[in-house]
This record gives sequence, C-alpha cells and structure tokens, in this order.
Amino acid sequence: MSSNHPLAPPSRWLLAHEDRVREAHPLGPVIDLASGRGRHAIHLAQQGIPSIALDRNPDHLRQLAVHAARVRTPVQPMRCDLETPCGIPLQTSSCGAILVFRFLYRPLAQAIMQALKPGGILLYETFTLAHRATGRGPRRAAFYLAAQELRELFSGLELIHYEEGGNGDDPIEFTARLVARKPR
Repeated sequence: MSSNHPLAPPSRWLLAHEDRVREAHPLGPVIDLASGRGRHAIHLAQQGIPSIALDRNPDHLRQLAVHAARVRTPVQPMRCDLETPCGIPLQTSSCGAILVFRFLYRPLAQAIMQALKPGGILLYETFTLAHRATGRGPRRAAFYLAAQELRELFSGLELIHYEEGGNGDDPIEFTARLVARKPR
C-alpha cells in the first residue's frame, strides 16, 4: 500500500473500547505495538489521543508519518524490532494504554504488563488456531493462539472483557480479544 492510499479502518475491537483507552491515556502514552502503517494510532490521534507507533518495518513507519502529517495528527513513529531479546523500549509502569492487533510474540507478555502503569489498559486482538484453517493470515503456527491462551498470557492483569471467535471485521477472521487493566 502506498502512502497515497487511505488506511484501513480501525478494528471494531478498538472502536468498542476506545473510551477505556481515552480514560487511561492521562496515565501515560498510548503505545501501538507492531503498528504497521498505523491505522489504530492515527485513528486515536484523530480522536485527540496522541500515540506512539512501534514497528520494525521502516517503510510502514514512513507511510504512517506521511499519513499522520497529511491529516495533522500527533503520532510518533518509532522503529523497533519487538522480536528480539531487547523487548520493548519502554520504561516500567510508564504507559497509559498498550494496543496490540494482529501480532503475537509470547515472550513480550511480561514486558507488556510491566510497561503498563497501574490502572493502565491493554487492548489485544490477534488470530486463533481456528483462523489458521481459513488459509489466510500468518504462515507460522507460532503466530496463532490456542483456545483461552490470550487470557492466560495476561493473567496478571484484571480482566475486563474477553472473547474468542469471529471478530465482526471480516466474516472469516477468527481472533481472541482481550481488554484488561493493570491492578492499581
């Protein structure tokens, strides 16, 4: 996708829980992990919620920056490979909210929880093993969640809402979706 094309709309999961992100953002920055071209970070910025978009793909981050400038939204792109031993370049208890969509790297779960400030919100949605049968999505089996696995990965947080199955954005897309809060 070139930077001249519009971004895909934000996930219904984000839209359904945007108020929780808005309430949490005064605690610290909103981080969009593995943001890609930034559809979620840019959407939030357009709603008055500035965000930091982390991704390892420099082309995606350039496209994000161009689009954010074009629509005059405060999104800070940051290049970072999240699948390294370095983890997330965020301080402990520094983030008001963390968003993760269509990305799974299990070793980051603890770092994500640690990066949230007490009272901070995690919004997570990614593919389940049921989605693998569609033949679309990630190629590697490691990028799919087993049943209830997302809930277990973030059991150190207070669960607000959890569901698995069709996600409503695409009739043949099967995901696990979680909203959780770091205990105060």
